[in-house]
Amino acid sequence: MRLQTVVGLVVLSVGCATAPPAAPPVLSVTVPTTWTARPDTGTEPTLMWWTDFGDPALDEVVVAALEQNYDLQAAALRLEQAMADSRGAAADLLPTLQVGLSGSKRKQNFIGFPIPGAEDRVLSTVFSNYGVSLDTSWEADLWGRLRSGARAALADLQSQAADLQAAQLSLAGQTVKAWFAAAEAEQQLSLAKETVTSFGGTADQVRERFEQGLRPSLDVRLALSNLSNAEALRAQRGQQLDSTVRQLEVLLGQYASGTLDTPSILPDTPPSIPGGLPADLVSRRPDLIAAERRVAATGQRLQVARADLYPSISLTANTGTSTGALADLLRGNFGVWSFLSNLVQPLFQGGRLRAGVDRAEAREAEELALYANTALQAYSEVETALAAEALLAERQSHLESSVEQSRAAEELADDRYRTGLGDFIAVLESQRLALQAEGDLIAARRQRLENRVDLYLALGGGFDRSSDAIGSQP
Repeated sequence: MRLQTVVGLVVLSVGCATAPPAAPPVLSVTVPTTWTARPDTGTEPTLMWWTDFGDPALDEVVVAALEQNYDLQAAALRLEQAMADSRGAAADLLPTLQVGLSGSKRKQNFIGFPIPGAEDRVLSTVFSNYGVSLDTSWEADLWGRLRSGARAALADLQSQAADLQAAQLSLAGQTVKAWFAAAEAEQQLSLAKETVTSFGGTADQVRERFEQGLRPSLDVRLALSNLSNAEALRAQRGQQLDSTVRQLEVLLGQYASGTLDTPSILPDTPPSIPGGLPADLVSRRPDLIAAERRVAATGQRLQVARADLYPSISLTANTGTSTGALADLLRGNFGVWSFLSNLVQPLFQGGRLRAGVDRAEAREAEELALYANTALQAYSEVETALAAEALLAERQSHLESSVEQSRAAEELADDRYRTGLGDFIAVLESQRLALQAEGDLIAARRQRLENRVDLYLALGGGFDRSSDAIGSQP
């Protein structure tokens, strides 16, 4: 049989390995048809969800982070490693070919054959041999062991692709939150500076009244203490802004110089609430897709472990030339060939193969449990964010009312103090309450924005599957 015929039959008998189809495991927990924290609104946010905040500068920062962040680059390189592993596993389904070139010389002495007239010399001759060969081998995948291994590698590759998308989604969320934290820090610092100016004016007025003999020294000391606390708060707010800006620069893959331009105010929270159904999460959230692919991979490796219990058949073929003259290597007259096959059936392995099956079964069960936990955590994140949306909106509304009332109380207390109808303690308390209420309001607005970010992340980044942006399936 010619080698070309053998190789042709082998190639024709090998099909292409395909990844196991997506089949999310059925959870033992009952999943409601709609979110319990809030009914479905039917709205569909875009996959580039950060554009909903209406800040072009934020859009540029997120895109820069996705392009420059080193953690994300490392995740992309892990995907390339998985691609190489997948190609290596698929190669096991195909025959291996290798070419060899050999050459040797051997000198042989003929002992006992003296040369007349030269008894001290021995007859000898030199043998030369040159060879070129083309070898091929192939294992017949009768039980699907190699094919299951290739399918497992493809599922691993898809899991890594989903992990990369999860990393992209997470990085976008971190960047947006850092942007909002910087905006809050800017507003808190501005508030602290305004407070220092206001408290400084109050301290000057109290000192003037003390020098006129109208107020006791206690009022002066309380005013100066209040001013010092405001200056300390200003320094604290400055440090918080500096730290937040440097953190954002690292996310952007830049040196943490603290010079990045950041927003001075927080944007308004988008009015619409993303909708959808709980069942949609399993096909959109990258972490759930990755978990399902890991379940599929372990299922295929279980098939590999079971196939190891059955015999394996391999074919080996060799063809080439062998000659004593280097010039004759390419001549067909000196051709040689061989064709071998073998059958190997495991008989006794000390329980190693059965243990491999048991381990594969336990590994598959472990991945199923991890998938169930990931799914429950995903549902919990959406429900929590939806419930928090209404509560944070209510808190913000109450704080807005508190700021209005505390500012009015501050003005009233100051007027009463100037006319001698009130004491300075009431002025200090009203100033403290007004500062705290306004600072809490700024923080509440940021928390509400961050909760909206958490909601987008929990929903997998959007519903539009037709787009190639972040959030589409791998």
